[in-house]
Amino acid sequence: MSDLARRPGAAPETIATRTGLFGNEGSGDTSGYGRLTRAVELGGTTTPPFGGYFDDLLDNLRTALASHDVAPDAAIEKAHVHVGELTVFIARDYLPIVAAVLRDEPALRFELCRGVSGVHYPDDTGRELHAVYPLQSITHNRVVRLEVCAPDADPHIPSICRVYPTNDWHERETYDFFGIVFDGHHALTRIEMPDDWEGHPQRKDYPLGGVPVEYKGTTVQPPDRRRSYK
Repeated sequence: MSDLARRPGAAPETIATRTGLFGNEGSGDTSGYGRLTRAVELGGTTTPPFGGYFDDLLDNLRTALASHDVAPDAAIEKAHVHVGELTVFIARDYLPIVAAVLRDEPALRFELCRGVSGVHYPDDTGRELHAVYPLQSITHNRVVRLEVCAPDADPHIPSICRVYPTNDWHERETYDFFGIVFDGHHALTRIEMPDDWEGHPQRKDYPLGGVPVEYKGTTVQPPDRRRSYK
């Protein structure tokens, strides 16, 4: 194991505490799961030095942003190192310029974006929706992860298809399943679900599923339509 992998990450940030299975209450559960208590944690901020190439990467990113008249502290919210991997949180308005700098700066050269994944944290107030971008530098054999947050009330994040055209269908899928609106995408439509589908199936507040079943003339309703995270 490398020294980088041994480095402790940042102390996690606790955003909520859940009790019971899925946080469900008042269900009459007698299995014992109702007594489970679990903290909902997000990665905190890691303080430098990070080790490995991470320090050089962030220094080069800050220098390149400054050369484009972008204040690094405004664009970069925080950095987090966990199990030897670096995640850089970017303010959503600055995502396109940060992505372009990471791609074009000779000292960085992250030529490949491997897509975008959505995450829904209902308890992360004001930052409920996260978009995660894994980038890879083929030139320097390095990887970094960008993470951008948006609130449920304003689920907009700029598209980076002009920087990484292969993100086209990935952004459509994340919109389809999580409801993140990628501003500037040339055709942001559903890609998996039917066009008239209601809601976004991978959000944690989406109904569990189940449809009424007709059995010998009687309609049997599904036992539970919704998760409870309260």
